[in-house]
Amino acid sequence: MNKRTTPTIKQPLPGPAAQFKMAHVVRQQNQTIPENVRIACTLVLLYPKNDEWHLVLIQRTSNNPNDRHGGQISFPGGQQEESDASLGATAIREAEEEIGADPSKITLIGQLTSLFISVSNFNVYPFVGYTNERPSFKLQESEVQAILEVPLSVLQDKMTRQLTNIKISERITLKNVPYFNIEGQVVWGATAMMLSEFLEAIG
Repeated sequence: MNKRTTPTIKQPLPGPAAQFKMAHVVRQQNQTIPENVRIACTLVLLYPKNDEWHLVLIQRTSNNPNDRHGGQISFPGGQQEESDASLGATAIREAEEEIGADPSKITLIGQLTSLFISVSNFNVYPFVGYTNERPSFKLQESEVQAILEVPLSVLQDKMTRQLTNIKISERITLKNVPYFNIEGQVVWGATAMMLSEFLEAIG
């Protein structure tokens, strides 16, 4: 897929099988979703830069003690609000709030498989959209520390997929965790799982 090709999402979706390719072994199973689960949405936002498609990832701020994902790399996204007309609207609103993307210039092309994140009790619905020009990024400093503009070709390079050990607490270190090495940043967990399905879904 190049700059002149409109991105599309293949159906049927690759689903959990694609997600689990970038999941730690203890995560490679479907989890029971509790009744009190919270709903969140993310946006995989594609845009042209240097004559190829890029997507944007964000590094979340790490100074919020209530954010279980502080400091991690993720997609723009957040919790659904009652005023949102749809799940897709939630994804677009969050992209506008967190990175300054203009909603009027975003075209949604599909939705990926939802993913339950037990550590924060969110069921996350990932959406894919694109703009025909690079957004004028404006970061929500209370939520976003930095952005990564990632060429799609980098994500499609098999060498970007690697393994590492990740310390998640003083006593617990996960061994051989699959991740995307993007500009030296470790993109793992739910974000890596969503990326894995996205890359299969666009072919």
